[in-house]
Amino acid sequence: MVTTTNTTNTQFGGTTGTGSNKIATQAPTEANKDMFTKLLVAQIQNQDPLSPQDPTQYVNQLSQLSQTEALQNLSQTTTASASVLQSLQTLAMGGQVGSDVTVATDTVKLDGSKLNGTVQLNGLSAGTSLILTGVDGRQHEVDLGPGSGAQSFTIDPDALGLAPGTYKIQAKPSDGSSPTIEVAARLNSVRVNGSSVVLQVANIGEVAPSSVTGFNGKTGS
Repeated sequence: MVTTTNTTNTQFGGTTGTGSNKIATQAPTEANKDMFTKLLVAQIQNQDPLSPQDPTQYVNQLSQLSQTEALQNLSQTTTASASVLQSLQTLAMGGQVGSDVTVATDTVKLDGSKLNGTVQLNGLSAGTSLILTGVDGRQHEVDLGPGSGAQSFTIDPDALGLAPGTYKIQAKPSDGSSPTIEVAARLNSVRVNGSSVVLQVANIGEVAPSSVTGFNGKTGS
């Protein structure tokens, strides 16, 4: 059974900001060491011969320089490692382009073709409704009936009278919980956006790799 109601949709849409971590430019380590050595030599040469400075102070200064150098090297290593990991992730995801994937989402893009998915129920539900809300605020309710665990569904836009477009999707089981909805679709492309990897998935749009819950292999076009 499908029902349609008019409501004001205040939750629809959203933007995802992509931040980038920037590391401040630091003076080369060798230049710092050279400057420190010159200052230390000048300090030793100009000290009062009758009241020489405690040698342990020089040792402490050398120790501080070593610690600073170690932190700079660690920062550079961490940055390089993050870059390598991002490249490996992009290559791995790129190899999956064309595969069928399942994606946890709260938005779908209908184009007339059927869309399959599952509602990950937290327990036994006496009845679950699938709610699709269009950009115009109209809600379309699909009765999935009772179930538990992974409850499968198919959205047939033609049979349900759903026009092509973007819809907010949510499930309402009888226990009042908000279960995750997973949609099966094809991974179309992978791109790097700043410091993030972005996946383009058919019938969903752009998602983060963490939204993918399964890779189901490649099928014929």
